[in-house]
Amino acid sequence: MFRRLREDIQCIMDRDPAARSVVEVLLTYSGLHALWFYRVAHWLYLRRRFTLARMVSQFARFLTGIEIHPGAKIGRGVFIDHGSGVVIGETAEIGDNVTIYQGVTLGGTGKEKGKRHPTVGNNVLISTGAKILGAITIGDNSKIGAGSVVLKDVPPNSTVVGIPGRVVILDGRRVNDMDHANLPDPVADLLRSMQQQINELRREIMELKGEVVDADPRVQYINKTKGSV
Repeated sequence: MFRRLREDIQCIMDRDPAARSVVEVLLTYSGLHALWFYRVAHWLYLRRRFTLARMVSQFARFLTGIEIHPGAKIGRGVFIDHGSGVVIGETAEIGDNVTIYQGVTLGGTGKEKGKRHPTVGNNVLISTGAKILGAITIGDNSKIGAGSVVLKDVPPNSTVVGIPGRVVILDGRRVNDMDHANLPDPVADLLRSMQQQINELRREIMELKGEVVDADPRVQYINKTKGSV
């Protein structure tokens, strides 16, 4: 057990440049506290003490602002940074060495039964405010951009951004785990493309209007009258 606790602390020291000491991590990191409460609740959940498990998880939510259902499955080396507003559903599964930022939701899409929450692979980064919904799979080594809403499976080694989330290919280059601001924006690219198409349609409409006016018999009569005068 103590080895697992040391692993939790060490992964924070390795990944968070703001972590200055073990004492600071122990006393002030709500993501760490939430994971420790989760392990107690999960232990109770596996022994079918469902109500007591939910009481522990709700107490953890009150203290940390992070809600992890006792039924979720969480691997080793998971780091919940800041953590406020993080929600992890009952059938969610999270692999090893996953980093989750504040406001992230691993949720369902309705009242379906059985597996209804995401499965997150190993070495995945989920940035601030991302929503991953439904029984979908996020492949290993993938990165979910801030504010994205992911509704479909994501292949390994991918970067996803936008609403709904779209896989962005970056010529095989990795995106720096901490460089959230420099992710591509396919939504902006799509809007620019749509604006270009709108401008082309406007030009075509104006040309058609000109042809219709020239073909109008009344306009032709006026033009002939002007010519005879």
